[in-house]
Amino acid sequence: MRRVRSSLAIVLALLLVAPPAQAQNHVIDRAALDQALRDRVNGERADRDAILSLLHRRDVKDLAARAGLSIEQAEAGVYMLHGDGLQSVAAEARQVQQDLAGGGNVTISTTTIIIILLVVILIVVIAD
Repeated sequence: MRRVRSSLAIVLALLLVAPPAQAQNHVIDRAALDQALRDRVNGERADRDAILSLLHRRDVKDLAARAGLSIEQAEAGVYMLHGDGLQSVAAEARQVQQDLAGGGNVTISTTTIIIILLVVILIVVIAD
């Protein structure tokens, strides 16, 4: 009887230890997690670069100055953006950059002016 109890105790102890050991298997490996993190950081950096690139354009600086908006404040606000807000403003900035591309003389449409001003105002408001 004593042997049966000892054997049963050993089997139960092994059964109790086995599930936690199996639970240590990771759903995603470390390399994939590191890559996902790098991709997110690189995506956010690219989004910020797109916004800053638009804000550094001479015509955008002039337009903001005429509207009484601070580009410096908008630039500082870019670093406060994150998530969906960052992606949304970056998409608008890329669209404006594309609209303004073409070199030489650029005629800025009313829609483009409004979008530029909205992007700058949005960034300034978020920065405050």
